[in-house]
Amino acid sequence: MKPSPATVSSEDLQHPRSVSAFRTARLLVVAYLTLSVLTVVAVVLLRNNVTMVTDAVWVRTVIVVASALLTFSFTVRAARGSRRAFLRLRLTSGIMLVAIVVIASLPGAFPVWLRIEQGACGLILLGVVLIVNGRHLRSLFARS
Repeated sequence: MKPSPATVSSEDLQHPRSVSAFRTARLLVVAYLTLSVLTVVAVVLLRNNVTMVTDAVWVRTVIVVASALLTFSFTVRAARGSRRAFLRLRLTSGIMLVAIVVIASLPGAFPVWLRIEQGACGLILLGVVLIVNGRHLRSLFARS
């Protein structure tokens, strides 16, 4: 059965390099999502400490959880062959990586603990960006 223009063939998705790439990307995205959710839990627990939890911290952590949920969804759908989800995964992971680098480097904008957490999220996303922008997956999802 020939895949639709919107999807990649299951044969290509079952290639060992494809399976390995998506397995690793999925693990990294789950780590990003888990860390993001745990950070929101910490924010809730520390909400009365105004030096550790500011309005900016609330906004930032909720945005990161939302992006992590979207990234997870895109990863799952891309692993099933969706070209659109793969493009969205590439864009979202790259944009969030840049946003995290900027946030972590802004002096005084966020408490140190959140910058450290964002640095960890950035390292995780760097792995995702490297995988999804690697030659194998890009060629797999290139329109033929």
